[in-house]
Amino acid sequence: MPTKASSSLKQRPADQELAGRLRLAVARLHRRMRQSADSGLTISQLSTLATIDQQGPMTLGALARVEQVQPPTVTALTAKLEAAGLVVRTIDPDDRRIHRVAMSPAGTKLLAQHRNRKNAFLDRRLRQLSDTDREVLSHAAAIMERLAQPEPGTGRTGSA
Repeated sequence: MPTKASSSLKQRPADQELAGRLRLAVARLHRRMRQSADSGLTISQLSTLATIDQQGPMTLGALARVEQVQPPTVTALTAKLEAAGLVVRTIDPDDRRIHRVAMSPAGTKLLAQHRNRKNAFLDRRLRQLSDTDREVLSHAAAIMERLAQPEPGTGRTGSA
């Protein structure tokens, strides 16, 4: 006899439909936020900048691992960000093969502006909703935060 926990793990057609609807809604909302906050950077550049901002100065190898890209890709990304004055690359004084990257004041400012524009877009849209809908979204946000956590035992959040 199946337990309550095991029966809740069975996939139902409604679950597949919900997964598809959520994926599409999140993707569209993300695209609209990006468009409203146009920073002039690519998604990869913004992700790289956000990682450096969140984790602090780091080696290019560590950045490549976090961003899940090959070292040549992260080297090219950081070179473009450096040329734009958004990050600062330095050579490790003890091992000249190791490069570190950190946020510049301009990078910190641009990222904050980008985030503020996206938040303002969402704030405008949320104000158009009823109190009840905003309360539902508050609960949904907590659930989505749990869904965004790494999968147990893998350290991965899944793929796009």
